[in-house]
Amino acid sequence: MSTKPNILWICTDQQRFDSLGCYGNPYVSTPNIDRLAERGTLFENAFCQSSVCAPSRGSFLTGRYPRTVRLRKNGQNIPDDERLVTSILHDAGYTCGLAGKLHLSACHPEVCHGTERRIDDGYDMFHWSHHPKDDWPSNEYSNWLRAKGKTFETRPVEGCEYVVYGPDVEDHQAAWCAEKAIQFMEAHTGKEQPWLFSANIFAPHHPFDPPESHLRKYLDKLDDIALPNYADGEPDSKTSYQRKDHQGAYGNPKLYPFVKMTDSDHRYLTAAYWAMVDLIDEQVGKMIDALERTGQLDNTIIVFMSDHGELLGDHGVYLKGPHFYEPSVHVPLIVSWPGRFREKNRVPALVELVDLAQTFLEAAGVELYPGMQGKSLMKLLTGETGEHREDVYCENYETIPGKYNLGYSVMVRDRDSKIILYNTRDDGELYDLANDPNESVNLWHAAEHAALKLRMMERLCHRMAETVDPLPEKVAPW
Repeated sequence: MSTKPNILWICTDQQRFDSLGCYGNPYVSTPNIDRLAERGTLFENAFCQSSVCAPSRGSFLTGRYPRTVRLRKNGQNIPDDERLVTSILHDAGYTCGLAGKLHLSACHPEVCHGTERRIDDGYDMFHWSHHPKDDWPSNEYSNWLRAKGKTFETRPVEGCEYVVYGPDVEDHQAAWCAEKAIQFMEAHTGKEQPWLFSANIFAPHHPFDPPESHLRKYLDKLDDIALPNYADGEPDSKTSYQRKDHQGAYGNPKLYPFVKMTDSDHRYLTAAYWAMVDLIDEQVGKMIDALERTGQLDNTIIVFMSDHGELLGDHGVYLKGPHFYEPSVHVPLIVSWPGRFREKNRVPALVELVDLAQTFLEAAGVELYPGMQGKSLMKLLTGETGEHREDVYCENYETIPGKYNLGYSVMVRDRDSKIILYNTRDDGELYDLANDPNESVNLWHAAEHAALKLRMMERLCHRMAETVDPLPEKVAPW
C-alpha cells in the first residue's frame, strides 16, 4: 500500500451549503455525508471563488483565482499552460481518474462535438459526462444507459411544470458516477501507486429531475416546506441583474420566472432539490463502503464539496448568475482522513475552495506549484490552529450579450459584512451580516453606513491586489 494518501474527491454541482443534515437541514436524509462529517472536518464557512461552474472549477483545480487562471466565465477554454493539481499529482506518481463533469473548456453541442477540449489535466481514466442529456456521442453516461437498453428520459410531475421525474435511482447519472469511482477503487486495491479520483456528480443542478421514489416522500409533506427567503418589493433596492433575473433565470422569462410561480411551485422545486441531495448521499455511502470493503479507507482523504450554490428562489431568483448571496457562494466542504485529520471537527474559520489544491499537495508531500494562490487547510484539519483567513473573495464575469451586458462583479466577505462591486456605476450591494443575516437590506446607498462601505471597499481592493498572478517568478534582483 502506498505511503502517500489516496484522494477521493467528490464534487457535486450547484449544491448550497444548507442542504445537508450536518449543516442543519432537518428535512433531508443525508446519513452518509453526516457520518463523513463526524469522522472528519466540516467547514462551516467555505466559499467558492465564482458563482458559476467553469471559473469555479478552474480555480479550485489550479489553486488560482478565476481572473488569474483566465477562465472567467462558462463557455471559455482554460489556457493550455495552466497547471492542474491533478496533473501535478500525476507527475508525482499518482494515477488519476474522473467520472462526470470537468467543465474547464466550452461544453456545448454546437462547439463541442466530441468530448470537451482537454489540456494536460493528469487524468489517466476519463469517463466524461458533462450532463445527463444525450447531447454528445462521447457522453459515457448515455452509452452506459444504452448498454442497459435504456435512454435518458424524464416525465412530467403532476402539479408543477418546473419539476420532472428523472431516471430511477439505479439509472441516474449520480449512480453511474459512483459506479465508475467504485470500479476505479477496486482496480487499485493493494497497489503501491497512490490514486486520486474525481467523482463529479451533476446533481442537484437543474433541471430538477429526481427519481420519483425520492420526490414522493416530500410531496406528502409539501405544505411543511418553507417558502424562499424573499420579501415583497425586495428587487427594487437590489441590482439591475437581480431585477432582470426576478423575471426569469439568466434573464429568460421562460426559465423559472419567480414572478409567475406559485407558492406550490416554490415548494415543489425545493422538494425536488432535496430529493436529489438524498440521492447524492446514497451514492456517497456506496463509495465510502467500497473504500472500507477494499481496505483503503484509512489511507484515503475523502473530500465532499460543491462548485457553487443555488439560490432556489431566495431573493426572488432561481439558479445562479452575478449574485453573491450566501446560498450562491457558501458551499459545503467536508474533509476526512482517518487517524490523520481530527474527527468531529467543526471549523468556523473562513476558507476558500482555492485552498484545496495546496492542501492536497501538502498532504501528499509534493512540492507546491509557484503559481498557486491558495492557502493550505492542513493546520485546520489537524487542529493546530483555528484561524485561517480574515475574509473570502469571489468573482463573476458571466455575461450574456443583450442580457447582462458587462456584468463584471466582485465580492469580499468578512465575518460581519459583505460588499459587492459591479462595473456598472448604478449597481452595488452592502450587507451588515451581523444584523441582517438574510441579506434583505441593501445598504449601498445608505449614508449612515458610509464608514462601513469605505472599510469594505478598502478590504476589496486589498483582495483584488492579492489575486494578481504570481507568475512568472522573479528570478533575479533586477
